[in-house]
Amino acid sequence: MLEVKNLTGGYANIPVLKDVSFQVGDGELVGLIGLNGAGKSTTIKEIIGLLQPYGGTIKVNDLELSSDLKAYRKQIAYIPESPILYEELTLREHIELLALAYELDKEAMWQKADGLLQLFRLQDKLDWFPSTFSKGMMQKVMIICALLLEASLLIVDEPFLGLDPLAISDLVSLLEKEKALGRSILMSTHVLDSAERLCDRFVVLHSGQVIADGDLGSLRQQFDMPDASLNDIYLTITASGVTG
Repeated sequence: MLEVKNLTGGYANIPVLKDVSFQVGDGELVGLIGLNGAGKSTTIKEIIGLLQPYGGTIKVNDLELSSDLKAYRKQIAYIPESPILYEELTLREHIELLALAYELDKEAMWQKADGLLQLFRLQDKLDWFPSTFSKGMMQKVMIICALLLEASLLIVDEPFLGLDPLAISDLVSLLEKEKALGRSILMSTHVLDSAERLCDRFVVLHSGQVIADGDLGSLRQQFDMPDASLNDIYLTITASGVTG
């Protein structure tokens, strides 16, 4: 479970987040949505420890980054918007490095990796280097590596960018399976039609503040838009910048 409480933060002398609070429960997929510059990326960077909060708390399964760095980070798997791979390592070596860094059982890890490689049609690319991959292939590598960790919290930033329709369908199925296993999933996305179908709940950020938090039904009720889509509600509340 992820708990963000009264979070303020940003970059040196540039405050971005203002008293942000929300939760992602076990087996729950929460969509983090907002305009460019709303604070989504800053929120994610605070959660994974790339930025130090000005104030507030972030807990993953009651662990804080400041209390036990190694244990905290082992709770989280992260799929970034832009793939980050080592140019000098093959796909096989990326997976082996992951196993070494996170002290994974190699036999069990490779058994799961084989299934994911087959699913994303990368089983014959194990000895390829990232320079030979398309952006979509690199994104698939990031997805595979994140899912191999079997972390309790999965953070996914714009997961559909660069993926072909078949890979998107595969990823959606995998996210549903991760939910069923009890994983907490925080997904930042601009693809609101997909978010409406996938997410259990939505956290809407605007100018560094949470201006809405709830499932589609509660958002419709809160903003008196009984038949509206998530996209309609999103456009209305971000244009006004106020809660209902």
